[in-house]
Amino acid sequence: MRDLLVRSILLGMMCWVGLAEAEVAVVLNSGEGTISLIDKKAYQEIKKIHIGREPHHLMSLPDDSALMVANSVSNDLVFLDPISGQIKSRLPNISDPYQLAFSADKKWFATTSLRLDRVDIYQADGFKLDMRFSLPVTPSHLVFDPSNHFLFVTLQGSDQLAAIDLLARKVAWVMPVGKTPAGVVMSPDGRSLLVGVMGEDYVAVVDWQNHRVVQKIHTGKGAHNLFSMGDGHRFLVSNRVANTVSILDVNTLKVENTFAVPGGPDCMELSADRKELWVTSRWLRQVSVIDMQTFKLAHVIPVGRSPHGIFFASHVPR
Repeated sequence: MRDLLVRSILLGMMCWVGLAEAEVAVVLNSGEGTISLIDKKAYQEIKKIHIGREPHHLMSLPDDSALMVANSVSNDLVFLDPISGQIKSRLPNISDPYQLAFSADKKWFATTSLRLDRVDIYQADGFKLDMRFSLPVTPSHLVFDPSNHFLFVTLQGSDQLAAIDLLARKVAWVMPVGKTPAGVVMSPDGRSLLVGVMGEDYVAVVDWQNHRVVQKIHTGKGAHNLFSMGDGHRFLVSNRVANTVSILDVNTLKVENTFAVPGGPDCMELSADRKELWVTSRWLRQVSVIDMQTFKLAHVIPVGRSPHGIFFASHVPR
């Protein structure tokens, strides 16, 4: 009996060491309040951890020392080891954090409160609340401009894009951008914003200094999230209704390719060598891994209910 107990303990220790040493992919299962830790080499879930209520989005700290997960209904941030996915610490009293962003100068940390129709801006050093803005309806995704002057926010419920002037500490302007805007990124040259218009089938190119949509790039129905390919000129666009992902070249403002990804593709992570694209399939409780040389589905990894954010450390440059 004692030998059996010892063997069980040793086996558990070996499994724990293996988990700690292996790089994992972290997937947020927003519908059940868990994270899935996936062995990247074996393409299978090795552990599931309860983390809080409705974890939706995640991002690295600016110094890459931890991976931050936002629990919107639990009103807290959880910090994970970026390699093993193990919980390091928890920061309470962060009101309804949905989407997250740091300013380029690392001075500001911003969150959207999708349920509460507001944007909160914290001092990044210490996460002290500094500014709060009401922005109805349903503020969703956000991005800072390179000069750290403005914060841009998509408003899904009112079909608008808003700009917050951080120096003047006020909402500078609000403009229509298309039906149910979601993901927003800055073009590499800083001159345009690209907005996924989820209620339509296009990415809106916004001249943010003159507050106008200058072009609509059709990618697929439910154009939702945008993710940089890390090469300075291409973005991936997840088209949730069309069940596709498009590659958009911002130099030409044209779609380079579109390929199938099942189950409502949402958030994405791209391997450092750009050979594998990992996509959360919201409606199928799975992660879909795409071979980027053939653009075919290479692996399906079952996870939890309504998988949303995804991360692994060996990704392309941000």
